[in-house]
Amino acid sequence: MSDPYIQELFAKRIGGKEYGKSTAIYKFEKIKRAKQAAQLANPEVSLIDMGVGEPDEMAFPIVIKSLQHEATVPENRGYADNGGEDYKKAAAHYMAEVFGVHHIKSETEILHSIGSKTALSMLPACFINEGDYVLMTVPGYPVLGTHAQYYGGKVHNMPLEAANDFLPDFKVIPEAVLTKAKILVLNYPNNPTGASATLEFYKEAVAFAKSNNLIIIQDAAYASLVFEGAPTSILQVDGAKDVAVELHSLSKSYNMTGWRIGFVVGNPLIVKAYGDMKDNSDSGQFLAIQKAAATALANPRITEEIAAKYSRRMDLLVAALNANGFSASKPKGSFFLYVAAPKSASYADQKIHFDSGEAFSQWLITNELISTVPWDDCGDFVRFSVTFAAQGEEAEKKIVTEIASRLAKYQFTF
Repeated sequence: MSDPYIQELFAKRIGGKEYGKSTAIYKFEKIKRAKQAAQLANPEVSLIDMGVGEPDEMAFPIVIKSLQHEATVPENRGYADNGGEDYKKAAAHYMAEVFGVHHIKSETEILHSIGSKTALSMLPACFINEGDYVLMTVPGYPVLGTHAQYYGGKVHNMPLEAANDFLPDFKVIPEAVLTKAKILVLNYPNNPTGASATLEFYKEAVAFAKSNNLIIIQDAAYASLVFEGAPTSILQVDGAKDVAVELHSLSKSYNMTGWRIGFVVGNPLIVKAYGDMKDNSDSGQFLAIQKAAATALANPRITEEIAAKYSRRMDLLVAALNANGFSASKPKGSFFLYVAAPKSASYADQKIHFDSGEAFSQWLITNELISTVPWDDCGDFVRFSVTFAAQGEEAEKKIVTEIASRLAKYQFTF
C-alpha cells in the first residue's frame, strides 16, 4: 500500500487529492464488463463484436517481410529521434500519389509520429497557454482536448449533427471563444459518424482559420479508406499549408495498429514545433518499423483492397439494419456506421424503453450479444464497426445474417 502522503501529491489535471477515488465507470469499461457478463450468462451464444475500432487482420505480407529484414540491419538498431529520411520521402511520395498533393518538402514539412495519438497529445504543448481555447468536434476523439486542458486551456465543442452532414457550423461559435481560440481540430472521414468532408468544406475551414488567426489540425487517420471517388486531403486546398497540418496513420489504412507509426505533414513551422516537442518526449519509432512503413506507403493498393472489404461489409450491415427498422446510411469512408438508437423494442408482450444510446447498447450486448459503442453527445446514437473478425466473404455474410436474425424478433420504434 502507498504512503498516504502520495494521495496529496497528484496534480490537479488528473484529479488532485481526489485522484483514484471516483466510482464513475468509463464507457468502454462498461462495454467490457457487459460483454464479459453476457458471455458468462450465455456461453452457447457467440458474441458479435461490432464495437472494436481496429482492423481484424494482420499487416500485408510485403510489409511484414520488410520489417523482418530491416530488423536484422545493424544500422537500424539505434535511436531514431525525429525520424529517418527514407520514411519521410515515402510519406511525401504517398501524399502526391494518393492525394495529389505534390508540393510537400520531406525535409521540413513531414515528421513521423508514433501513431496519431502521440502527435495529438504533443501538439497542444506547442500552442496552448492558460485560458486559450481549442475548437473540437463532438462526438469525437478527445485526446488533443484533454492535453490542452492539462496546460490550462479550454475546449469549445462544436456539435456534429445529421442536419449539417455531421460537419461543424463555424458561424455559431461565440465571438468570446473565437478571440481566445488557437487551434481548430478536424477529423474526416470522421470517428464515430463516418462522415466525409468535401473540398468545399476544407476551403471554408482554411478561410475561417486565416480570418480568426487559428491553426488547423486535421486528423486524417481514415483519409484513404474511402468507398467512392478519390481520397481527400485538406492540403489539396490552395493556401491550406499556410495554416494546417494533417495527421496520417498507417494503423487503420494498412492494418498496422500495433506498429504505432504515422506522420504529421503540412505547415513547416507547426511541423518544426511538433518536432521540438517530440525531441523532448520520445526517441523516435524503431527505424525498422519506419522502413517497413515506407514499404507500405509505396503500395497504396493495400489500402484500396482493405477499403473494398469494408465497403462490402458496410453494404451487408446497412441492409441488415434497415430490414429491421433502422435508418442506416452507408458512409463514404472509414469503417464506422453511426446509427440513431431506437427509443424502444417490443417482443411478445414486453416493451423495453431506451432513454439513451448507451441504454440501447448495453441492452443489445446483454440480450443479443451484439457489441456496439454508444454516443450520446448530440442525440442518441450507436456506432457499429465493420472490423468484426471474419475470414472471407462467406464468413462476413454469415455474421451479418446472424445479426439480422437476432434483431428480427423485435419491433423497434424510433
